[in-house]
Amino acid sequence: MPARPHVSVSMYKRMPSKDGTNSVDLEDDSGKSLNTYHLSSAYIWMVVNEPLESISHDLGFNGNSLAEGLVVSTCLGGAFIGSLFSGWIADEFGRRRTFQLCALPMVIGASCSATTNNLSGMLLGRFIVGIGLGIGPPVASLYITEVSPPSVRGTYGSFIQISTCLGLLGALLIGIPVKSIPGWWRICFWLSTIPATLLALAMIFCVESPHWLYKRGRNTEAEVEFQKLLGPANVRSAMAELLNSDRGDENDTVKISELVHGRYFRVVFIGSTLFALQQLSGINAIFYFSSTVFRSAGVSSNLANAFVGIVNLFGSLIALLLMDKLGRKVLLQWSFFGMAVSTVFQVFAADLFSSTSGAFYLSVSGMLMFVFSFAIGAGPVPGLLLSEIFPGRIRAKAMAFCMSVHWVFNFMVGLLFLRLLESMGPQLLYAMLGTFCLVGVAFVKRNVMETKGKTLQEIEIALLPQE
Repeated sequence: MPARPHVSVSMYKRMPSKDGTNSVDLEDDSGKSLNTYHLSSAYIWMVVNEPLESISHDLGFNGNSLAEGLVVSTCLGGAFIGSLFSGWIADEFGRRRTFQLCALPMVIGASCSATTNNLSGMLLGRFIVGIGLGIGPPVASLYITEVSPPSVRGTYGSFIQISTCLGLLGALLIGIPVKSIPGWWRICFWLSTIPATLLALAMIFCVESPHWLYKRGRNTEAEVEFQKLLGPANVRSAMAELLNSDRGDENDTVKISELVHGRYFRVVFIGSTLFALQQLSGINAIFYFSSTVFRSAGVSSNLANAFVGIVNLFGSLIALLLMDKLGRKVLLQWSFFGMAVSTVFQVFAADLFSSTSGAFYLSVSGMLMFVFSFAIGAGPVPGLLLSEIFPGRIRAKAMAFCMSVHWVFNFMVGLLFLRLLESMGPQLLYAMLGTFCLVGVAFVKRNVMETKGKTLQEIEIALLPQE
């Protein structure tokens, strides 16, 4: 992969002005910094997968499946806690400063894990890292929404998934020498502090969200940031949109009760359900189980993970190209449908060809199709879509609320998947996952509106009952 992917250019390179001319070139490092965050977070989350056996041997819990599971999943507990507070932090300190703050526990936690000599220290480090991982994703999605023009908002949102894919591949590649070099797992953790540190430093040079500045009554600063992002000719219209969308409630305090009933219930329900269905599809379990399926046919886990990672990256690149052309709703529907079809492959592989080589090829095909289908829609779309449908007044806290739902279901699926596989068998389990995917198709068709090319004000008017 090239060292500097497509976001190495400015998030806003040349925005057309109202008179049809191009505004000045505007170099902004926001895109690169957000990519750094997601690459770093994906790497930190997956860094234990390859070295887990070496970690358990060196720290004295080899063979203890519960302890090994805790090393992987303790991160989720920290992420849940971090996501609960991310909305408040983003509203209190700003989007840019929040990214710097979330980098701090990522560096501290990774350092703790790299230096520990016992299980307790490893779990503490993983929990602290999780806090940083939980704070960042809701803020990243709303930040992209608030600084991106409608015509390319989906494209920029897709960078999140691509960066995540690169982080996963990075964790795989860096973990390969762990079995041949004693103590290499400590190097893996130390390396994860580098992108987190770069994130904290790079955000100094990024713009602050004009939406947040406006909500804080800092109108002059909001105009300055809009000028950096959109050019002088577009500042007045951008400020007018902010005035129309946030008039009268800029300084109101948002209560949790407002998110679960009343005027905002519908959009929060849509967001929470999308994240729940994303996890109930079983995607994280599929990632986990892929190595086992490949190993059963004599294929190394490294090669298996490479296949999954490459397909995931390829699907994310397709989403990047189609997000602002086909739209969010179409990609979501086809994504969930493709995932449902792929589970049928898994059911037939387990039921009809359980003792033949055909079972392997059908199972692997279904698995790769599942990952590809997820990457083109169900992976990148919910985070972007939610930040678009939430009005500015509740955006940060509603994103945090929905992301906490994501982490809860993520933990449940990760905890129960292997037990359900043993008790239900693969046919019934994959049929259940496929059913959730079909529910996703129906839910998206009935409840999700297309946001492609629409301003945030237009989306709010369409979704919320007017007062």
